[in-house]
Amino acid sequence: MSVQPAASTVGGAHRAPSKSAFPYVAAVFVLFMAASGAPSPLYAVYQQQWQFTAWVLTIVFALYVVGLLGSLLVVGALSDHLGRRPVLAGAIGLELVALVLFALAGDVVVLSAARVLQGIATGAAATTLSAALVDLEPPLARVVTSVAPLTGLAVGALGSGVLVEFGPAPTRLVYAVLFGGMVLAAVVVALMPETSPRRPGALASLRPRVAMPAHLRGDIVPVVPAMIAGWALAGMYLSLGPSLAAELLGQDNRLVGGAVVTLLTGTGALAIFLLRSRPASSLLAPSSALLGLGTLVSLAGAAGGSGPLAAVGTVVAGLGFGASVLATFGTFARIAEPHERSAVFALANIIGYLGNSVPAVLGGVAVTALGLETATEIYALAIVVITFTAFVLRLNQVRAQRRAVTNEETA
Repeated sequence: MSVQPAASTVGGAHRAPSKSAFPYVAAVFVLFMAASGAPSPLYAVYQQQWQFTAWVLTIVFALYVVGLLGSLLVVGALSDHLGRRPVLAGAIGLELVALVLFALAGDVVVLSAARVLQGIATGAAATTLSAALVDLEPPLARVVTSVAPLTGLAVGALGSGVLVEFGPAPTRLVYAVLFGGMVLAAVVVALMPETSPRRPGALASLRPRVAMPAHLRGDIVPVVPAMIAGWALAGMYLSLGPSLAAELLGQDNRLVGGAVVTLLTGTGALAIFLLRSRPASSLLAPSSALLGLGTLVSLAGAAGGSGPLAAVGTVVAGLGFGASVLATFGTFARIAEPHERSAVFALANIIGYLGNSVPAVLGGVAVTALGLETATEIYALAIVVITFTAFVLRLNQVRAQRRAVTNEETA
């Protein structure tokens, strides 16, 4: 998910010598998101080894979101006061502890603890890395902070799938590789120049600020269904996608499970990159249409046992997902005044991550109660209904805007 960077207070003296660090900081951003996507192909393995139900699996997934959302809201602005490097060092330390827990996990309790810690670490890192990228190269930062999250999820899921399928110790090797990557990230942070000076107010910055100003409701309400639909679809793929591939498509290959996630998130990242210069308002209706169409095609492929058809649908849905991220977060960025942005983007993150986690948990409960096939059909059709709602709301908004312009011209 795209995270609005904290406003940088850095002057030119801090920024100019640091530009060479930009690609390394961007790589650390992708690494954090890759680590968060790596467990997805392993969920089916854990479920098989430890014999827990689908709703337990989705709760483990949702716990990561709880940790991440709490971290975003509480420490999101902390690096503006303590500096980027101390907060990044803390995030990397937490991530290393989480990776050790993943590698040692022998039951759901330890796995859940690892996911919570990973969520906290990722939330702290995402906001701080976004701010650091703005400090270093403002023109490039917007693109990188939009593309990096989905790229990281795609790389993490696919890489994990490769290691689980073809490497030894399937539940440990991927975390050992990521641990080594995080050690290198720690070296990068130790060597990078500090781009934000210390300033008072660290404790006050820990108070979450969430708001939907009344004058923005007319613009925010139409984008909410699109946000929920896109992130609910991503939540299903990240939590239940590999299990769906195994049971409905008869693909027990863990690489295929990782590829399912990569098709959605990788295509989404590509869409963000290709459409980055388009106005957010022009993407709202098309992104909803693509999300709904892709979900229907994927559902048809899964129901008919056709992997290629499901893959095509996933690519179409991925295009809609990426366009939706640009459209929704671009709308928040366009309408919020500078003094409102922190609280408004906190609201955007809450909507997005609740959309990512709550439907996934409900889907897990439905899988346990109704079976994977029936639950998948209900989940997918619910997403289609939500995307249709988003599409209709956007069309009504456009009509209302055109009527307002016409009335002003004729007045």
